[in-house]
Amino acid sequence: MGSQRHGGPGTGRPDGEAPRLLIGGRLVAGERTYPSVDPATGRVLGQAPDATPAQAEAAVAAARRAFDTTEWPADAALRVRCLEQLHEVLTEHKEELRELTIADTGAPRVVTHGAGLDEPLGIVRYYADLLRGYSFTEELGEIEARGRRHRRWVEKEAAGVVAAITAYNYPNQLALAKLAPALAAGCTVVLKGAPDTPLVTLALAELIAEHTDIPAGVVNVLTSAGPAVGEVMTTHPDVDVVTFTGSTATGRKIMTAASGTVKRVFLELGGKSAMVVLDDADFDLVAMAAAFTICSHAGQGCAITSRLLVPRAHHDAIVERVAAQLAGVRYGDPTDPGTYMGPLISERQREKVDGMVRRAVDAGAKLVAGGEKVDPGFFYTPTLLSGVDPDSEIAQEEVFGPVLAVIPYDDDDDAVRIANNSAYGLSGAVHSASEERAIAVARRIRTGTLSINGGNYFAPDVPFGGFKQSGIGREMGVAGLEEFLERKAFATVVS
Repeated sequence: MGSQRHGGPGTGRPDGEAPRLLIGGRLVAGERTYPSVDPATGRVLGQAPDATPAQAEAAVAAARRAFDTTEWPADAALRVRCLEQLHEVLTEHKEELRELTIADTGAPRVVTHGAGLDEPLGIVRYYADLLRGYSFTEELGEIEARGRRHRRWVEKEAAGVVAAITAYNYPNQLALAKLAPALAAGCTVVLKGAPDTPLVTLALAELIAEHTDIPAGVVNVLTSAGPAVGEVMTTHPDVDVVTFTGSTATGRKIMTAASGTVKRVFLELGGKSAMVVLDDADFDLVAMAAAFTICSHAGQGCAITSRLLVPRAHHDAIVERVAAQLAGVRYGDPTDPGTYMGPLISERQREKVDGMVRRAVDAGAKLVAGGEKVDPGFFYTPTLLSGVDPDSEIAQEEVFGPVLAVIPYDDDDDAVRIANNSAYGLSGAVHSASEERAIAVARRIRTGTLSINGGNYFAPDVPFGGFKQSGIGREMGVAGLEEFLERKAFATVVS
């Protein structure tokens, strides 16, 4: 295993050959390749295989065959052992994966010590441990009917072949949050990495193929530059479940594609989450939390609180504090341990972010800080917009960049109304000197996760997902396992 820049699995072969796809237990080359670009420099990091629709068909066929003809769905002990092996090999190669993740995604080193890499490894361990004690049978007791007694029970079994499609921002987290529970449930998987960050996902494929006992065809890994492979995965009649993380627009297309065969669909989509600052909150702490949250991974997180709702009487004072905190955010080379914020993923994404900021100013928002492109690479300065209209584009649409929109409100009821004035409902936060008051407000906000006074909900045992157009279903926790299970009811005559 060699690398053109950082080293580690999946980054390229010693002879310069591109990393390979995993299909039916074999690492295979793509018929063509496409470049993966380092977003911090704009330079080509490596070549990734551009899978064809025929290779996607082969991957689905391999997953179907493994599900239908092997003991994988029924052998929980084998699944525990393989998950433990996967956790062990990921841990052994963690530092190599860290360097690859930094290069492929532009995530700063500090991010990889959290949700970028280290925390996702715990997801694999969590599901291995959960599987040991999980009961796939639920007794419902006996009833009397038609003069006889009947015992009833429910058995939970693997749902089948899973098509898993991930986004570019946290490729380790997103892949493992789909793969680990699906494997624990007894499913087989075709995993497609994001076009912008293929090398991280291909490294996972190499480790699975070469260092675990996961049977051939149980895990298949594809990367591609275009949509054709995803279309095969979401429409194929041999796929039973589609799990997708990405934009709401793409999620709608996947729902439509999957409807032809009535597949089960899990969707973790966009967000426009609100941080609600009540009038008795510590404004200095809030300003720090708001500034550093919006700059985390350059704002490229679906659950990031990109709307800051503040009491109208304190709007200017809070804006001043947030601006001061943003000025202290260090951005630049993501390999530098002192860097807090790295680049956006691509020039295309940077143009989108900049365009939204320009239109927000034209619509009446005040540009307090940032709003500038920095080269080389795809950097965008931490940006603060104040006096934002809650109905405007910048307050309604997901930016996926380091852009914080400050919106004034009149009272608690108005704050709740504005927070809920969104097509999304993924996450949020409430700050108050009174925990009781903060929780009361949080309970009125229609969103899947909420942080109270900085509380951290994100962990492998906590179900994650959203209301409204932020998605369908929950990922992680027991709920995440059960997304990949079917329930079958039985009854037998006792006497």
